[in-house]
Amino acid sequence: MFKKLKGYDFTLMITPILLTAFGIVMIYSASMVLAVVEGQESTYYLVRQIQWFCLAMMGFIMTSIFPYKYYQKLIKVIVLGIVALLAGVLIFGNTVNNARSWFDFGPLSLQPAEFAKLGLIIYLASVYSKKQEYINEFNRGVLPPLILTAVILALIVQQPDIGTAAIIFMIACSVIFSSGIQFKHLFILAFVGLTLVAFAIPSMVTDERISRFAGAYQPFEDPGDDGYHLIQSYLAIGEGGLIGEGLGQSVQKLGYLLEPHTDFIMAVIAEELGFVGVTIVVGMLAIIVLRGLFISRKCSDSFGALLAIGISSMIAIQTFINLGAISGLLPITGVPLPFVSYGGSSLLVMMIGMGIMNNIAKSVNQNEQEPAGVNKQGIENNTVRNRGGRTWERENRSIRF
Repeated sequence: MFKKLKGYDFTLMITPILLTAFGIVMIYSASMVLAVVEGQESTYYLVRQIQWFCLAMMGFIMTSIFPYKYYQKLIKVIVLGIVALLAGVLIFGNTVNNARSWFDFGPLSLQPAEFAKLGLIIYLASVYSKKQEYINEFNRGVLPPLILTAVILALIVQQPDIGTAAIIFMIACSVIFSSGIQFKHLFILAFVGLTLVAFAIPSMVTDERISRFAGAYQPFEDPGDDGYHLIQSYLAIGEGGLIGEGLGQSVQKLGYLLEPHTDFIMAVIAEELGFVGVTIVVGMLAIIVLRGLFISRKCSDSFGALLAIGISSMIAIQTFINLGAISGLLPITGVPLPFVSYGGSSLLVMMIGMGIMNNIAKSVNQNEQEPAGVNKQGIENNTVRNRGGRTWERENRSIRF
């Protein structure tokens, strides 16, 4: 057993599983009263999250074993699948919270936009790794992948799901920046992006979105409506203090906090386990992100390096937006906390991402353990076959981390 696990990154195996297990406990604590109020058993959300956890573990194991380089051969299938799902959900999807974002399959609900995050990371990492020889040419090396990125963002905005679209946009930016494109091209993209946002803002501005900004930055101006949920979050965080009120002892989850088991689960953690509990959760998420970036740094394959950066960025960005919402730094956008919040699609995507990251780590460790001569020859052969004689060492210098 240990021989089969040799080469995998135990930090990236154990930490996500521990976080998810902790999340299951907190989901039960945060949702048992809510479930009863909704006419369900108190264990309703607990059981469903455990079911998703079992499915997510299957995805984690499979992607840990499946060689990550093969995703490049499946890129057309991945892209077509993402576009088909996002287009299909606009027609056949189920509307939840004024957004047509879900497919219902009996007891299971899938959110295609969550899978679009990982799919786009794989696509951008694959395309930009193949364009390293001419990455400094804007029309040829930078622009083509952005067309598909724009299509995916447009489909998600149409749901509308602005929070997920913002996350995907920032993930794409992290991969594009890390691919090694010139700074002048970055400025061009930034200018075009800001221009498009300026034109899109009038059509995106609604009373609901204005109220979210007002609730985030002026919560006490309207404490009974726009600012109500953020104020309840403040109360939960403030009541927790250093060590919290104790597991299961949250008051704010009893009908005061909005979605205590999803968007605001960190507020419940803060109230029940205090600053210590919050620090542990944030610390474990930081370990995953930093470990992923460390693996990307060591990876001699540009596709693997960009893939690891994209997955790490996905976790970091989603964590920042979730914590920003409960603390008033950002408007409430309905973004779950990775590994911890209730939500099957999010958990499945995160664990699949961790499986891919572990497979990259295994490849890195195996390359490091090979004799220097053999490893060098293997890299040269792979380079001639895939890069027309260009060495990975030269290629890695063009990638920013």
